[in-house]
Amino acid sequence: MSLFRILRTVHKWSGIVLAVFFLNLAVTGFLLLQKKNYDWLQPPTRQGAAGAPADLITMPELFAIVLDQQHPAFTEVADIERVDFRPATRVHKVRSRHGHAEIQVDAVTGTVLSVDVRRSDLIEDLHDGSFWGRWLHHWLMPVVPVALLFLTASGLYFWLRPHLRQRSGPHRHA
Repeated sequence: MSLFRILRTVHKWSGIVLAVFFLNLAVTGFLLLQKKNYDWLQPPTRQGAAGAPADLITMPELFAIVLDQQHPAFTEVADIERVDFRPATRVHKVRSRHGHAEIQVDAVTGTVLSVDVRRSDLIEDLHDGSFWGRWLHHWLMPVVPVALLFLTASGLYFWLRPHLRQRSGPHRHA
């Protein structure tokens, strides 16, 4: 079997197997690009009350407010994955380690402004493979861009090959 046929076979089967990954990356990537445009993908950042930095609630106060909501994703401080503070809007976005839950709290008054689900985080987990497990995210997903480069290079070669052979004169076909 010639090198050309081996390369063509590897190209074909790599494309077939990796098509599922490419489709996933395309769909989830598109949704991630649109997340700020659709509230069902990512809750919009609310507006907090006006106030000076000295007026802001403390972290212990914020944690108490979040835990008082009796939300199943926030039963203890350890459930809090991240607190994202937005100074321009004076809002704390508190994200849970469970279920992609988010509670937005006014950083000045301590009022709960929003309790919602961040579907964009789920889509990001699907996009980077971590939804299926750390092994897929760390070991298999890095292979995908390398495979895409291989498919692109070999596809260009297959497309250019007839043109290059035609220019260089008669040759035997593989």
